Amino acid sequence: MKITKRFRQVVVVCLAIFCSTLLAVNLDLQTESQGERLFDPAPKDESGRFENLSPDLDRGSSAVHIGFFLRRFATIFRGNQGAPESVPNEGSFLRSNKSIPTVTWVGHATLLMQMQGVNFLTDPIWSNTPSPVPMIGPSRFVAPGLKIEDLPVIDFVVISHNHYDHLDLPTLIQLARKNSDTVFFVPLGNGEVLRNQGINNVQELNWGDRVRYKELVVHCLPNQHWSKRSLTDTRKALWSSWAVIGADKRFYFAGDTGYFDGFKDIGNKLGPFDLAAVPIGAYEPNVMMKPTHMNPEEAIQAALDVQANTAVAIHFGTFDLSDEPLEEPPQRFKVAADATALAKDNSWVLKIGETREF
Repeated sequence: MKITKRFRQVVVVCLAIFCSTLLAVNLDLQTESQGERLFDPAPKDESGRFENLSPDLDRGSSAVHIGFFLRRFATIFRGNQGAPESVPNEGSFLRSNKSIPTVTWVGHATLLMQMQGVNFLTDPIWSNTPSPVPMIGPSRFVAPGLKIEDLPVIDFVVISHNHYDHLDLPTLIQLARKNSDTVFFVPLGNGEVLRNQGINNVQELNWGDRVRYKELVVHCLPNQHWSKRSLTDTRKALWSSWAVIGADKRFYFAGDTGYFDGFKDIGNKLGPFDLAAVPIGAYEPNVMMKPTHMNPEEAIQAALDVQANTAVAIHFGTFDLSDEPLEEPPQRFKVAADATALAKDNSWVLKIGETREF
């Protein structure tokens, strides 16, 4: 009988230690995600769908939208003149690098970031056609700047929203299979899409939430966009920008967004940033695109607003998504930067596959 009681005592003590350990871990995450909030959670309308900080955004008439989509069908005849240059990158330096902060442009909004020995990806897409119907979707003009099998071990991924050129399930499935420990950070309402494909290491965050990954803090932040993957799910899932902050470097990923005053708020509360990735393409026709996509001049202003020391251009030239010429966004980006503190040296237009230290 004494042995039984002793055994029970040991079991109770072990369970208590185990539970307290779990509680400590959860409390640590809570401290980061639910402590003093720097940003309000995303607003919702009366039907429970997410809204932007400015909810009434005019995206043009039906005639504008119909004309735009008809032109997209014709893109199969458009050549790749003006598409970004690419450089070879077989990834050996990136796989061995444990200390140097780097950025590598894979294409579109996909960056491989290295900070404090942690490797993470932004909106990874290795697919050739980001579309629910690949036969009629836009195809790549330039191959990814790094083969997915040449990547270093990916610690985490941040996703800005659920449009097919940003939440690319075939790529995410490959990444999850490649490393089961990879964490996928997504805005609220996007986790189910991943879990339905067997990707379970997912954390959903609202605007203002933050979580710690090793020595880095990942912030889910406002931006101005929308979400939709089917005919009936408009704005049911949230969209966001992201900041990743370490002891030595601070990085901001604007995601896919129109220009809005929230950039100044982000800069005041979390800036200055060593590097800000800002989208510069998909801005024509202006009457349709302006609320949810920045032109190059607006992208430069956004980088200044978040107090970025350096701005790197993304979201242009990889896919034919809009009406502006392929070569125009980076040209206008550099011209706009030259008139600001970013100037030539701190406004980066990378080649696809190019790696730079920041």
